[in-house]
This record gives sequence, structure tokens and C-alpha cells, in this order.
Amino acid sequence: GGLPQLVYNPLSWTKMASIIFLDSPVSSGFSYARDPKGCDDVGDYSSSLQVQRFLNKWFTDHPQYLSNPFYIGGDSYAGKVVPLIAQYVSEGIDKRQQPRINLKGYLVGNPMTDPKFDRNFQVQAAHGFGIISDQIYEAAMRNCKGDYINHVNQMCAEVLQTVKSVRFMYWPFCYELMVLQVPTPAG
Repeated sequence: GGLPQLVYNPLSWTKMASIIFLDSPVSSGFSYARDPKGCDDVGDYSSSLQVQRFLNKWFTDHPQYLSNPFYIGGDSYAGKVVPLIAQYVSEGIDKRQQPRINLKGYLVGNPMTDPKFDRNFQVQAAHGFGIISDQIYEAAMRNCKGDYINHVNQMCAEVLQTVKSVRFMYWPFCYELMVLQVPTPAG
């Protein structure tokens, strides 16, 4: 039970920069809502607006940071929401809303952008990283005709099965790691 505790890290990035760590949408990570209704609308657009409102409130309460260059960053699924947050902050700047956040840009790491595009690019990425051979890559190109999601024929399905068997040798699916294999006692 109890709330998680923060741990001091003497080598933290905050020695060189001011960083706001924000878990979004509400109810993810350390974030919470005082009113359960705050968790009702957690779509990309609504949660991005919530972040923009949070930032406005935070900078209103901490005006000493307004002159600092401000970047918005995130990874994975945040590739869909970080640009929205940056857009909303930028629109506020254009409308001369206060506080005037000194937005300089945004960054996304290993971002999800469009599920179809992201999944369809995995064959090229696996080839580029040297995870699959030229022969497997060329067979995929030839048999799948650039569509690696909708298997257009049996040869495509077979070559994609080969790709799937090796593409996560460095990065296994998280849900595959969460399945605990408990050995059965002998006897």
C-alpha cells in the first residue's frame, strides 16, 4: 500500500535544466484527479488541452521560469500528443494569452505517429538495423508489394512470419515479458 516515493538522483538532468515531469493523461503514472470525473475524458485532444491548461497554471504560479526556453518532449505514444500540446501552446502565444510561454520546440523519441504507417515501416527498420537479411527484405518487398499489414498472399504471410520471429530479438514486446513462466515442479 501507500504512495510511491521519489528518490534523489545526484546525477539528474535537473543540474543543467529545469524539467517538469508530467504524466498524462490523468490517472497514468503519478497523475491523479481529485474528482473521478476528471478521468472521464482522456482522449488525445482533451488530454492535450488539459496539459496546456496545466502549463498555463504552472507558469502563472512560477513566473520566474517564463524566460527559460521551453521544450515539450515525450516518447512512444506521446508522438501523437506532444505535437498537439505544442500546437495548443503555440496558438496561445499567437493569441497573446498570458502567461506567455517561451516555447522553442518539441521532441519525440521513438514516436508512435500513425499505427498503419508505424507498423508498415517495421520491415524496412528491421532491414536497416541489420536484423533481417537482404534476402528476407527483398522477398518481403517482392511478395508483399509494400503492404506489410494486410497479407496480400501466402508468400507474403510466410516471409512476414520470418520477419516477426526475429524483429524483437533486441526489443521484445512488453506484454510478452509480463507473462511469468513458472516451472512445474518435477515429481
